[in-house]
Amino acid sequence: MDAQEFVALWKAEKRLVQEELRHGTGTAAQQFRALELDEGQSQKLWEAMDTALTDIFYSLLLGLDGAAAIGGEQHDYQLREEGGSLISGSGEIEAEAFEQFHS
Repeated sequence: MDAQEFVALWKAEKRLVQEELRHGTGTAAQQFRALELDEGQSQKLWEAMDTALTDIFYSLLLGLDGAAAIGGEQHDYQLREEGGSLISGSGEIEAEAFEQFHS
């Protein structure tokens, strides 16, 4: 696995979270449905949620790459696969996250 594939998996996870929030059976999904928004309000809500989730996932990836703080602390990390292979070098996840989440 490389940085491109790693980030792509996180982007896919974002889509799964969105789908669960919109159509799932979890507490948050139930709370959103309980709002009983009209179509226009619902569209605005999901656009805002898309933006928020993009920001959250992007920030998490930058934190894992050492390019941003996590909980107020910034460190360099090495991400490895189960077999011990390094997933990326410094800055590769940051660059790929920008490409996939903001391009």
